[in-house]
Amino acid sequence: MFPIIPANSAAAGGNSEGIFGYGTTGSRTAITNLVSNAGVVATDTTGVGTARERLAACEYGDDKGIFGFGVNGGITAVTNLVSNAGVVATDVTGVGTIRQDIAACSYGEDKGIFGFGVHTSTRYSVTNLVSNAGVVATDTTGVGATRGYLAACEYGDDKGIFGFGWDDASAISTTNLVSNVGVVSTDVTGVGTARYCPGACGYGGDKGIFGYGTPHGGYVSVSNLVSNAGVVATDTTGVGTARMGLAATQYGPTKGIFGFGNTGSATGVTNLVSNTGVVASDTAAVGTARRYLAACSFN
Repeated sequence: MFPIIPANSAAAGGNSEGIFGYGTTGSRTAITNLVSNAGVVATDTTGVGTARERLAACEYGDDKGIFGFGVNGGITAVTNLVSNAGVVATDVTGVGTIRQDIAACSYGEDKGIFGFGVHTSTRYSVTNLVSNAGVVATDTTGVGATRGYLAACEYGDDKGIFGFGWDDASAISTTNLVSNVGVVSTDVTGVGTARYCPGACGYGGDKGIFGYGTPHGGYVSVSNLVSNAGVVATDTTGVGTARMGLAATQYGPTKGIFGFGNTGSATGVTNLVSNTGVVASDTAAVGTARRYLAACSFN
């Protein structure tokens, strides 16, 4: 069975701004919050597209982004493109297996990939590539442990990594590398606290970080750095509010930010990540507190 959890991604390349979008306050929403190149989160922007939660987002085309999949009362594969000015477009009809609780990251410097996820009680390892024009491809046969509730980020300038999540029975820390042509590798034995619903983003231009989540009971604020060779480090003691169901994106363009999430109730707190992967203490919430949202960078 998949876990019962109370009422998730971004690149390490050169984009200077970010965007948090969608999620639930208890009611699903399509609102967004832009992140400046100094890591300042803006107030709410009125939502565009289908209000939903448990979706994913990544970059494409060097300077644009895409939100995709999720649940809005029914599970969907709908996507919404983000321009290089941070403007979210109306819905694009979904392609590929509909699912929620997936993850996404960029690869190849200008493309993206959605992967894994859940549809009712079935977990998948299928992936869907995103072209440098933002076109989502049909399913690619899955590689690695079927799971949901995971996260993903870019590393090494042009590669990606999926990590953590929930398989058929428990929280895991398994990872799967993504090559610079979008090929997903077989499972790599997990390092760090096994957990699900973490966030992940790039930092330092060529590295990544997974942070927060739940081991299936309580919340943690530990983080795990990803080297520019895709090697995941052991736990770093957590900073900031322990939570799950958050999102993360790069900004600046060598820094990152974790934001929002679930602490038993929705929160809007954020935590900046330095260009050396150091997570800062909490920044007071800006915008509507919500959980199970997504984030990516642009511009």
